[in-house]
Amino acid sequence: MVVDGARRTEILDTAARLFASSGMRTSLKEIADACGILPGSLYHHFDSKEAILVELIERYRADLDDIAEQTLAELKADKAPAPEAIAARIVALSEAIAACAVRHRAAVLLSFYEPPSGASDQLVKLAQRSPLAIWQAMLETLRVGRKRHYIRPGIDLETMADRICTTMISISLGVFRGVRGADQLPKLRCHILLDGIATQPPSDAALDRSSAFRAAQQVVDSWDKVDEAQDERLANLQAVARAEFGRRGFETTTVRDIAKAAGIPTGSVYRIIKSKDELLTSIMRAFSDRVRDAWGSVLESDATAVEKLDALMWTNVNVVDRFSDEYNIQLAWLRESPPSTLNLGKTFSARLQDVKTLLAEGQRSGELHVEGPSADMRAWSLFDPMWMHETIVRKVGPQAALALARETVLRGAAERS
Repeated sequence: MVVDGARRTEILDTAARLFASSGMRTSLKEIADACGILPGSLYHHFDSKEAILVELIERYRADLDDIAEQTLAELKADKAPAPEAIAARIVALSEAIAACAVRHRAAVLLSFYEPPSGASDQLVKLAQRSPLAIWQAMLETLRVGRKRHYIRPGIDLETMADRICTTMISISLGVFRGVRGADQLPKLRCHILLDGIATQPPSDAALDRSSAFRAAQQVVDSWDKVDEAQDERLANLQAVARAEFGRRGFETTTVRDIAKAAGIPTGSVYRIIKSKDELLTSIMRAFSDRVRDAWGSVLESDATAVEKLDALMWTNVNVVDRFSDEYNIQLAWLRESPPSTLNLGKTFSARLQDVKTLLAEGQRSGELHVEGPSADMRAWSLFDPMWMHETIVRKVGPQAALALARETVLRGAAERS
């Protein structure tokens, strides 16, 4: 006989697995069926799906807080760590954050979107609360690294801590889950940010003058041009839908939600666009074309591999700044695989292949060095650090975000031996 405590844990674990694989559309009946119990029996333990979601997030946050508490205790106990010990501590903390996020993938997914319409204030506040304890633990670790002359002067430690934590948490959401060697990603990405991958990083002034950077800026400037041929009604509907998809996630946003946000009847939406899937496709096709053209212009420029990498990072910063809703929708594909009407996987795979080719070019010329067991894993490890999280771009602005990208991905935050 299963005791109540064990049954409750089983329900939570099962729900977490289903939410992680099928998204928030998972029903209480599906959870009950997977547990081998009747839906009515499930209500003896949880009075709603929301109650399960709340407890999943609380378990995730509690695990992160435990990691933070242990890290701070270890920092306090070690009064004078050597630089190599600091490096190992940053990597260990990063790996612990990533492992925690993988264990609690369903809760991590909830933290990236607003809860569904009608969610309680408790769930909304819980899902939107930042994991401050783990950020503080990373920040204190970096501060010790600065004091012990491991982290270079001039690095914004608060933003650096945010960047490492966000990068590690996002590892739980990528399509590389289950890929051979994926367990090495936290360490590989941490070393990219700490050590940098440019063997002889150019100055900022030299990078700003490169033909690759000029090509990127030219494309970014072209985004200001308005497509006068586009249907105004469709453009307005796309603008509303972008915001709703980016804020709520595709699967939990309904046509009714979009119509309400647009201030028009639901029937009017269907007179403009046939379905929610078609609306997503119309939004994302233009976005994908912009990113493809921008990357293509940079990669075709007469520039070195390091200059191209830098220009791609500037392009990505501007993509996040200018098209944050579309960017978040694309991330949703990595997390939950939205409809197949537009295969975002092909778009992502094409950009990943670009990174793989650029790395091979840079390694042949001796400009770039990235650790990893295979060319694919090296490309995987670099792809995420080439992008800057939206919260950081919003907080510091595009120029400061680029500066941080250069000081980490290219030069490395740690002192070079």
